[in-house]
Amino acid sequence: MHTSLKQQAIDILRMNDRGGYTVPTARLYPYQWEWDSVFAALGFATFDRDRAWVEIETLFSGQWADGMVPHIIFHKTDPDYFPGPEMWKSNTVPPSSGHSQPPVAASAMLTMMKTGGAIDRARAKALFDKLIRWHRWFHTYRDPDETGVVGIIHPWESGRDNCPDWDIGMAEVAVPEDLGDLPRRDITHVDPSERPTAEQYNRYLAIVKFGQECRWDHLEIARNGPFFMVDPCVQFALMRGDRDLAELADAFGEPGIRDEAESWLKHSKEGCETFWSEDVGGFVAKDLRSGGLSTAFTNASAMALYADAGTPDQQNRSVAEIAAILDNCSYGFPSWDPRDEQFESRRYWRGPIWSVVNYMIAIGLADKDETALAERLRADTRKAVEKSGFYEYFDPLSGEGLGGKLFTWTAAIHLAWAMGDDMLQAEGE
Repeated sequence: MHTSLKQQAIDILRMNDRGGYTVPTARLYPYQWEWDSVFAALGFATFDRDRAWVEIETLFSGQWADGMVPHIIFHKTDPDYFPGPEMWKSNTVPPSSGHSQPPVAASAMLTMMKTGGAIDRARAKALFDKLIRWHRWFHTYRDPDETGVVGIIHPWESGRDNCPDWDIGMAEVAVPEDLGDLPRRDITHVDPSERPTAEQYNRYLAIVKFGQECRWDHLEIARNGPFFMVDPCVQFALMRGDRDLAELADAFGEPGIRDEAESWLKHSKEGCETFWSEDVGGFVAKDLRSGGLSTAFTNASAMALYADAGTPDQQNRSVAEIAAILDNCSYGFPSWDPRDEQFESRRYWRGPIWSVVNYMIAIGLADKDETALAERLRADTRKAVEKSGFYEYFDPLSGEGLGGKLFTWTAAIHLAWAMGDDMLQAEGE
């Protein structure tokens, strides 16, 4: 079974290859997405190291002058997707979206370097300056008051687009009258019950319009934009990334960069205290405008161990919540607590499980010697694929595949981790 699925996963990566970058899946997502692309590289690295590095190199070719790596790069126009470059108006070459996504590249690059040889080290070193500039961008433009906590300016920047985490902040987003009747191309490809609602979508586009009108001035957007929230996923991905950036800096003989990254990490660990919820028993999203906290444990909350965030007591409490939630579903790890009334097992980030987040949660659990829980997540991720195929996400109660089909990052994570082999077998020098 694994051999057959392994070949299917390789075929999906090749099928979604557009010459230097992969699309998440045909038609529904016809461009290069940031964190999708980085996870795709981990999949490619199991059978084609050169192609893995090309994926990340192509991603960084879209880096902005200020250091930001955008969440979508529009290498060529595709009428199947909205909002495309005409809505974002990034004024960049290539055109792109106007915000970022969870910064997972440093961690993937370190993994590929550790499991590879001299060529991998050389490719990582060639990208190192761009990687540093991206991390500096996050700490400068997403934490302008130096709190140790980064904010996101749009739910799409989290990668967890319609999670109930954002309901607090989204409720305050006004939809301009001149926004017009904008097309929903996503629901022509996927059942609308598995996608964000029309009301949510209009508010997403209202935030894009604000960014477009201020010419993507990121300090202006952070200080005065319609939406600014702490996302545990972005915060924890950045913290793990800073830790791994420090290790890369050490390997490349860059003590100044290592110290800078370690300083960021220390400050971030202190900042995490501001979005801990004693009621939930975990780290939750926080509205940086109103101070309001989200109300349930999510798969992003479960990433705390991946970042080594929190006190020992907080980490123990997080592990207890992870275990309790897994007791309430057949497949882990759900994107929203199934014990909560807002849980929807089939709707995008309001309940379903996602392979890439499972991968990061499991690394964190393994780091804390929670081996049984980590292996449960690996097994569940594999079983969902065995049951339903390489879907975008899965129902945590039934394992049914949902969203896009023949999905790149699901295939990539299967190759790199979920199959059960050691992570990314080294290919030698």
